[in-house]
Amino acid sequence: MMRAQLTELLTAAIDSYLATEGLRRPADLAIEIEQPARAEHGDWASPVPLRLAKALKRAPLTIAQGILVRIAPHPLVAKVEVAPPGFLNLWIDWAAWAQGSGEPTTPTAGGHPPRRKVVVEHTSINPNKAAHIGHLRNSVIGDTLARLMRQRGYQVEVHNYIDDLGNQVADTVVGLLETKTDERFTRFGDFCWAIYAQINQRYQAEPTLTARRTEVLHALEEGKGNLAWLGSLVAERIVREHVAEMTAFGINYDLLVWESNIVREGFWATTFALLQHSPLFAREHEGKLAGCWVLRSPGTEADETTMADPTTPDQPTADKVLVRSNGVLTYTAKDIAYHLWKFGLLGKEFRYQPFEGALWTSAPTGKSSERFGHADRVLNVIDKRQEYPQAMVKLALQTLGFEAAAQNLHHVAYGVVSLSPATAARLGIDTSDGKSSYAMSGRQGIGIKVADLLGQMEAVVESVRPQQGGIASREIAAAAIRYHLLKYGLGTEICFDLDQAAELHGNSGVYLLYAHARAAGILRKGALGEDVRGGAENQSPSPPFPTTLALEERALLKHLATWPEVLAEAEATLAPQILCTYAYELAALFHTFYAACPVLKGDTKAFRLWLTESFRQTLAEALDVLGLPAPTAI
Repeated sequence: MMRAQLTELLTAAIDSYLATEGLRRPADLAIEIEQPARAEHGDWASPVPLRLAKALKRAPLTIAQGILVRIAPHPLVAKVEVAPPGFLNLWIDWAAWAQGSGEPTTPTAGGHPPRRKVVVEHTSINPNKAAHIGHLRNSVIGDTLARLMRQRGYQVEVHNYIDDLGNQVADTVVGLLETKTDERFTRFGDFCWAIYAQINQRYQAEPTLTARRTEVLHALEEGKGNLAWLGSLVAERIVREHVAEMTAFGINYDLLVWESNIVREGFWATTFALLQHSPLFAREHEGKLAGCWVLRSPGTEADETTMADPTTPDQPTADKVLVRSNGVLTYTAKDIAYHLWKFGLLGKEFRYQPFEGALWTSAPTGKSSERFGHADRVLNVIDKRQEYPQAMVKLALQTLGFEAAAQNLHHVAYGVVSLSPATAARLGIDTSDGKSSYAMSGRQGIGIKVADLLGQMEAVVESVRPQQGGIASREIAAAAIRYHLLKYGLGTEICFDLDQAAELHGNSGVYLLYAHARAAGILRKGALGEDVRGGAENQSPSPPFPTTLALEERALLKHLATWPEVLAEAEATLAPQILCTYAYELAALFHTFYAACPVLKGDTKAFRLWLTESFRQTLAEALDVLGLPAPTAI
């Protein structure tokens, strides 16, 4: 990567300069190198001489000059200059860079062994009703991280965890038995959406009805009888609809893991036996937690004021109930067992069978295999409200002595999605109270379902696209939604607006698709198409560079050169929005270049076509990681 190469070059020169002065580089000195905002300041610049001035008690310009004369020749560096008040400015030999621009963005390219195995768990929707846009944000984040990890050379396995034993499934089963509706539905998930809201309204009016939920919960865990079969059928039908809904957005999974299999295959029993060797795991014998098995945080005492209330098992307290006094497991207990299996630490395996296509599922019958799990690293995409349960899973791993696994368990937390007033009103929600956003609630039946969202967005795209051609409006709509849910920082709570997501200009998915299609169109007109390449897929040399680059050409080249390090940064920070920012800035720079530099005219035609193809190829790679199509026409 260019930044890494230049940083290494500067570091060697700095160390050489300090050595001649009888000094060593300060341990806290960061070798900073950034792309300056103004072209006259070079392609890269470093303020290190300014940082050293105080420690050396010398003028920054003197230090800069001393470093400059020790910078070794480098094939990528055309020249280095000192600039007041003490900067080192570097200019890149872009023709030399272009000749070697086939630097792989995947670390395993070139015959290196595959990197470690990463398990990415995402989606994990309660299988009791149709998915909504909040669930979709989880899925597109998780899918993008999986794509990113594959691009970076990891072996990636994607899980979708199915909580088929929880309250939500029990509520839907109770709703099937205790409510009715004459409304027509085309999908089972939509029907369940309605009855789930109805039964929660009934609970408010008839609190004694919640005893029915408890009865169903016990039946689901036991796994036998009419109620258990009904719950199983509901969950499987809903999961099939969820999988189909996500496929429309390019989201796929390798394995469905069912919570019921964790319980019935003895995973918790094995985990319970392991935890009993830890002094932090104990059964309470008095107080409101009498009979509960509790995982205590290190350094806390068995005090009722610091313990989790078994009736609200996921509240953020110091200690965590894993088994309630009635023997019912909390969600976190089963999650601990699941994660021990994910890391290959449990000594047990699921049995597996095909679910549909290439997707497999854990099952009570089927083949046992070590193909799944056994991860070196685990990424869990779960909204930020679940920080406490996720922290307790990590604590359990540490408690059991699996420190390496705990350090390689990452909770990718994100903010929830609400609806803008305009979008809420379009869905029939009463917005007369004038709120700035409207939260979704499955219990109240408020939200925008994924299938409805895609249909609404397709209609918006149809109404605003200037011509009908190229890829289908539905595919554009899915890309627009995906990008809109990805471009914000993970911690940001999104106020989703249909019209804003479908904008043709600005930072939108549609804008990126048009940029790729425009570049492809230019290449077709240039009658060069795929033969004009300068990237990793085709190592053909670049055409002669102009003696002087236009500012727009240089700006585009500078941004293209940073793509490998952007990928590395996104991997290190688990922040997919970085990729969105890069792709948007790249597209904007290309449009500026296209407007200022005629591509198909003059002596620079071959070079500018090469630059256009280099842009198209890099943007296509970015779009692929983001899960968006790379259309040649729209």
